[in-house]
Amino acid sequence: MVRFKNRYITVVIVCPFVPENKPLELKPKIFHDTLLNKIQQMHGDFGVASVTNGFLTKYCNENTRIAIIRSRHGPHRFVTSSLPFITKIGKLDVKLHTLHVGATLKHTFKFIQKHQRAYLDSMWAKLKTDEERKQLEAAVMDFTRTDVNINIENMA
Repeated sequence: MVRFKNRYITVVIVCPFVPENKPLELKPKIFHDTLLNKIQQMHGDFGVASVTNGFLTKYCNENTRIAIIRSRHGPHRFVTSSLPFITKIGKLDVKLHTLHVGATLKHTFKFIQKHQRAYLDSMWAKLKTDEERKQLEAAVMDFTRTDVNINIENMA
């Protein structure tokens, strides 16, 4: 039996025309399809074929604008080389910055927790009430917002 190694790529989505305190209207399916289209454009059929097996959008948070992409070890280089060239996701003009490439989902989430704690500290100064702060913390630290349907479709 062969063990397949995965890489988890943590990406921050920078959208200059949407204020930081408003969530992005971004669906993981659109993000996933846009990334595959860019890989097709840059690396052709070989790139798409090598990336497709095991390629999932594991996590996408509209509030903190962070996404996690799972790819196989080796073809993950096609994914990481295509990320900076994505300028539009759906109707949004964006820039994608790679924050972290990890071997396990556990370490990737640890990295995101540190990153989101720093984000919370910077945003708390801008909020006025405790209720707003609690709502922001709940939205930022929510790691359950994954699109299960797209992951099931791609596995079948």
